[in-house]
Amino acid sequence: MLDTIVKAYDIRGVYPGQINADVVARLGQGFAAFIARVEPDTTAVALGRDMRPSGPELVDAFAHGVMAHGFDVIDIGLASTDMLYFASGSLNVPGVMFTASHNPAEYNGIKLCRSGAAPVGEASGLADIKQVAIEGGPEPATRAGSRSSRNLLDDFSRHVRSFISTDGLRPLRVVADTANGMGGLVVPEVFKQLPFELEVMYPELDGMFPNHEANPIEAKNLVDLQARVLETGADIGLAFDGDADRVFLVDETARPVSGSLTTALLAKSILASNPGAKVIYNLICSKAVPEVISEAGGMALRSRVGHSFIKETMARESAVFGGEHSAHYYFQDNWRADSGLIASVMVLEQLGRYDGPLSELLAPLDRYAASGEINTRVSDAAGVIDHVARYFASTYDHAVSDRLDGLTVDLGDWWFNLRPSNTEPLLRLNLEAADDTSVAAGVAEVQSVMAAAS
Repeated sequence: MLDTIVKAYDIRGVYPGQINADVVARLGQGFAAFIARVEPDTTAVALGRDMRPSGPELVDAFAHGVMAHGFDVIDIGLASTDMLYFASGSLNVPGVMFTASHNPAEYNGIKLCRSGAAPVGEASGLADIKQVAIEGGPEPATRAGSRSSRNLLDDFSRHVRSFISTDGLRPLRVVADTANGMGGLVVPEVFKQLPFELEVMYPELDGMFPNHEANPIEAKNLVDLQARVLETGADIGLAFDGDADRVFLVDETARPVSGSLTTALLAKSILASNPGAKVIYNLICSKAVPEVISEAGGMALRSRVGHSFIKETMARESAVFGGEHSAHYYFQDNWRADSGLIASVMVLEQLGRYDGPLSELLAPLDRYAASGEINTRVSDAAGVIDHVARYFASTYDHAVSDRLDGLTVDLGDWWFNLRPSNTEPLLRLNLEAADDTSVAAGVAEVQSVMAAAS
């Protein structure tokens, strides 16, 4: 079961068949053993959870597993994932967030970090935690840990607002769709002291997601927000996922804004006050992202997809910012952790200082057409990738390729990345070109080559 639910950079499964109190208690023992080894002076762990009905039971089980091995538990209660990262960073303790993010209601999961919100992924501790959970943890400590509660919502909200100045901002009308997720708790609190008119859609915390899935990367889940933006004449729409660490934008015309465009906008803003700094982007971001970073005087560095990889690269390179096409945005002054709320207020600051609509502000950054992520079920992902690599190497003399994450092939006027899913027998294709016609032609060619390998 642990082989099924422990992914490359988090833990996720269906409750209770895959993830349940017994499994989670074992993972708590594994996390305690891991922290005791890598942070021998650490004595406490922060725990938070989203609004899923299975959350309280799983948090209790994990807490018992951790406390049995001598660690105190600081329970921050209901929280967004970026609020849990804030707890880990500000208190300088390891953090554990119970959430399945954008997954449907029957799922739950765990995101883990070391003190200071440092990432824990497969290569940085998650595999070790799983192994202890399989084999059984060390003997319980002679002194069991204690459990206390702490409300950090006010402190977290002040931290988010500290990233911007509100002086001279023009008034904006903002609609936020929190999709019955944790945004319903944190978004109104952050906006209480901001000079914007805020309307929150579906603010009630409900892990059954009665209105629509909390997955804003799917176009169908943006429909309500788009309609409300047009109905109210809003300047911008914000769509949060279930644990509110990601945010997608909708402009005043109801057009969705890609994570790449938001990354470019935020990078340009941050580089204005950090000239020459390094900025990380993942390899499925638009080519516009490294172009904008370079034009703004920064150094663009490419990374694998996934929060643990981005954070590790940021730490190693002392980067000021990182962005992913999937709408995760990472900030050096946020312990290199991602935050949908910090990204939101920084975009609003830029828009509030611009004498025009969001679509106009973004237009110079919107340079290419993209396929979006196209998933194809395959029986042999590695074999298909190898076949595609051979085809493009032999067919195009000028093709440049690498295997940083799956296969990326750059053909000059168009490029694509083909990488395996961490959770399903799927290959994920992302392709970009000059226009929609070229995108369609490129997708057809890549899919034809993939089919020939099956």
